[in-house]
Parts: sequence; C-alpha cells; structure tokens
Amino acid sequence: MLLIPAIDLKDGRCVRLRQGRMDDETIFSDDPVEVAGRWVEAGARRLHLVDLNGAFAGEPVNGEVIRAIARAYPDLPIQVGGGIRDEQTIQAYLDAGVSFVIIGTQAVKEPAFVGRACSAFPGHVIVGLDAKDGMVAIDGWATVTDQEVTELSRRFEQDGVSAIVYTDIGRDGMLTGPNVTATAALANAVNIPIVASGGITDIGDIEALCQADTRNIMGAITGRAIYEGTLDFAAGQSLADRLSA
Repeated sequence: MLLIPAIDLKDGRCVRLRQGRMDDETIFSDDPVEVAGRWVEAGARRLHLVDLNGAFAGEPVNGEVIRAIARAYPDLPIQVGGGIRDEQTIQAYLDAGVSFVIIGTQAVKEPAFVGRACSAFPGHVIVGLDAKDGMVAIDGWATVTDQEVTELSRRFEQDGVSAIVYTDIGRDGMLTGPNVTATAALANAVNIPIVASGGITDIGDIEALCQADTRNIMGAITGRAIYEGTLDFAAGQSLADRLSA
C-alpha cells in the first residue's frame, strides 16, 4: 500500500483544511515545491495535489504551482484534483507532466463526463468520491446527495477509471482515524483500486488499513498527520511495505 502525501494548495501556499472548510485552514508552507521535495526525500512514491481554489472556482487556479512541482520531479507519479471540469484541463495537466487527474464534483453532476475522459485519456483518470454515511457529497462537501458511493463507484468502474479516491468527510483533517470499515466495504464492492483518504492520524491507522479485510486498498492519502508530526511518513511507508508484502 502506498502512503501518499497530500499537498493542498490555496493561494499558492500549502495548507490543510478541517472538513473542507475554506475558512478553517492551517498554513504549513509558502513553498509547495519545497514541501514536495521533503516528501520525496522521505520516500514518497506518489504525490496527491489538490487545487482548493480551483475546486471552488470550477477551473484551475494554482496550476502554475502544480506545473512547477511536476517539472521538479518529472519521474514521480502525481495525481491532481480540484477544478477539473473539461477535457482541455485534463490535457493541459497531462502535458505538464501530471500522471493522473482526479474528477470529483463533475463526476457526480455529469457522470457521462467520466466516460468521455476515460476514452480520451485511458489510464489517467481517477474519480474522487467524498461521502458521509455512505452518501456522496459534492460542492466542497456543502451538499450531500441521495447517491450511494458504492453504486457510483460501480458505474465508474465500468467507464474504466484507474482508481477511486474515497474520502470520509466526517474524518478529513480531524485526526480521528480513517473509516476502515467503510473503506474496506467499498474496496470489496468493486474491482478497481481504492485510495483511502481522510482521518489518518498515526502509524496505527496505517496498520489498520493494511490489515483490513480486503486486498483492494492500494493507497492512503495523508495530510495533517504528516505535517503536524503525529505520523512519521517514512516509518508509515516502511510499515505499509512490510504488511503489504
């Protein structure tokens, strides 16, 4: 299982939000490229970048910072989400060296867009599904829909997405531990990789995800824990490697 550092971008800086609230942020660095380097040196094998401004604006806002990180680490797989609403944006990110784009709100509002994107950019499309009590949330988590996360995941599996990033929005940024049970249930309901997101606090959470009753959790995104020091990234990845062997 990959441990994937999150670099959340707001106004060109590296921040973390609590439960997706733009007015509840912690600024960790004014230099996201330096932050990326820190995690690469610690052994990261993939990065998770989120354009928070873009997610709310509906179009890329921190694109130049993302391009700078991709230029600095051209051999490192990078996945990017936030404000991806059309095929032109996907093409621009892939041209910049990004490996995967994550379609979130647009996937729920216009599911056909995912199918078109998978056809145009096979192997490069991930869907991000945020859920509360099993129901998908959109628009920066402001709206909880009547759509079940499992049902949507099965549809996107048929479209050919590379993976699903699953976030339990009640846990994200709160350091309360991931929802292992819900994540494992989703992983067992589909045949594509699941990336867990939200709530990881310490190395015990990495152990719990690795020992979950599924072989389909391919990665776990971690943010606040590695920035505030409750989880040592290198130790977490080392443990995940041992338990996943």
